[in-house]
Amino acid sequence: MVAVRGWLECDDRQLSRIKEIVAADDPEGTYSGGWAFPARQYNYVSWAFYGGDIRAAALQWFEERLRQIARIPASDQDDEYDERPRGLFLVSHDVDGMSEWRVCNGGLVIGPPGGDYRYLDA
Repeated sequence: MVAVRGWLECDDRQLSRIKEIVAADDPEGTYSGGWAFPARQYNYVSWAFYGGDIRAAALQWFEERLRQIARIPASDQDDEYDERPRGLFLVSHDVDGMSEWRVCNGGLVIGPPGGDYRYLDA
């Protein structure tokens, strides 16, 4: 099993697209049920959270969803800042240990944990 937990920050339009990706991909809700969206988003940033244990064989499915989400374009193309979805996920594999998955710059970067997250690696 693999424990996956993390968050994304985005804008309202991107959040709508993230919800579409999540709903279209897993109609039975097997692992997409781990997604949570606050009922009331506030300020100018919207949030999406994921928490759940998934089978190691499904980890590639989750990785592809994050890559798809990372490619959602910025809503304001004229902005000088990279306003695509971004976030952080900690992925704890029973055998392989923990890795850090960063959604940034339109992609997904997977590597060793950058912080002291060992207390979460159960």
